[in-house]
Amino acid sequence: MKERSKKESWRKLDNSAKIFPLQESNKYSTVFRYSAVLKEEVDKETLEKAVEKALVRYSAFRVRLRRGFFWYYLENNPKKVVVSQEQYYPCKRIDPAENNNYLFSVTYFERKINVEIFHSLTDGNGGLIFFREIIYNYLDMKHEELQDKDERKARKIEFDTEDSYVSNYDKKSKNNRGNKRAYLLKGKELKFGQVSVNHLLINSDDLKKECVKYNLSTTQYLTSVLIWSIYNANVLKYYKKKKNKNKKPIKVCIPVNLKKYYRSKTMSNFFSYISVDAEMETCVSFEKIADFVRSEFEKKLSEEEILKTMSGNVKIGQNFFIGHIPFFLKKIIIRSIYREIQKYLSITYSNIGKVGIIGKYQKYIDYFLLLIAPEHIEKIKCSSCTYVDKVIFTFTSVLNDNSIEKYFYKFLKAQNVKVSVESNEVLDSIESGEKNAVSKKDKKQNNK
Repeated sequence: MKERSKKESWRKLDNSAKIFPLQESNKYSTVFRYSAVLKEEVDKETLEKAVEKALVRYSAFRVRLRRGFFWYYLENNPKKVVVSQEQYYPCKRIDPAENNNYLFSVTYFERKINVEIFHSLTDGNGGLIFFREIIYNYLDMKHEELQDKDERKARKIEFDTEDSYVSNYDKKSKNNRGNKRAYLLKGKELKFGQVSVNHLLINSDDLKKECVKYNLSTTQYLTSVLIWSIYNANVLKYYKKKKNKNKKPIKVCIPVNLKKYYRSKTMSNFFSYISVDAEMETCVSFEKIADFVRSEFEKKLSEEEILKTMSGNVKIGQNFFIGHIPFFLKKIIIRSIYREIQKYLSITYSNIGKVGIIGKYQKYIDYFLLLIAPEHIEKIKCSSCTYVDKVIFTFTSVLNDNSIEKYFYKFLKAQNVKVSVESNEVLDSIESGEKNAVSKKDKKQNNK
């Protein structure tokens, strides 16, 4: 199905997207953010034009959310996108009243451009495609030497807004979700609305050497470091007297881009996940964790296992009973289901991989960032992306304690991996006395 024409003023939400509006609240935003840190100050007027131009090419984003009889749906939005200076903590719930009802928001601060996206609109893959277009448009307008009409035409891709879940799932497939609850991160939380952010800028060559040493991919290695950090900095801190056999496993949720497994050009959501479940007996050494993580990825990223997980999730959205009950009951049921599901996950880590940028634009960009909204149950969420010679690993947290981040950072440094830190300084620096990379102005701005 090709993207709907301008005459078709509405479309259904995909199977994942129709669940998110029922889940969201001020405490659980289901928002993710892409940021590009440029090598020059951002001009608001140019950014506004860049966004409008991107919406011409990717009209699937020019929509607002409407409530139907049984489910929400998307409707064409004729209004202009609001572009404003960043003033809030990242990934908060997008307020339609402040944003002309768009499901994404665009902000800037000094050299940084941000696009925050409500998950009902698209997934990380679709969001990156749209965000890159905004960056290309912005740099084209700011620098005449970049403008190339033929290249811009070649950049256009065919896409659609089909629900690829429904067209690919197996009705007979059984859900493979584990039946054991996860270890939930412990600790006092920050004030409501506050989010602590730490970006670890990791030298990719140094990281590759560590990955080769343990025969792991980048995602596998960083997942291993994350489990090791949680165990040492959080589990041991709160369960010193308990025996390992009585502790719940550390479960890391890893989102998976389903377009790598199925033919799909949709700009709607099309992702699944795997869960890496590390029992306490596994956490006796980093080497044992690394071996376990490698094995789990190999087993759970098979097409058969991916199909089971995806199909299990689709069945919730396709459930006849849920689909035909009144809205107020539907919201109660969906929220209770997903609150229970969340108790089977300790933390989420999403690696979007390499942010591919056309060569001539690279000299104008320092790096990219991906941030995911944390919440009350999953108090920390992690994400990463790669740009040129950097892997940027990000912690977003509502915990009033950054000991996990500190352990993660110190572990990499101990392996002779070059890494620097940028943060919004809600908590003390994880660099333990080293000069923080964020200016006082950034700190003041991020704490508004």
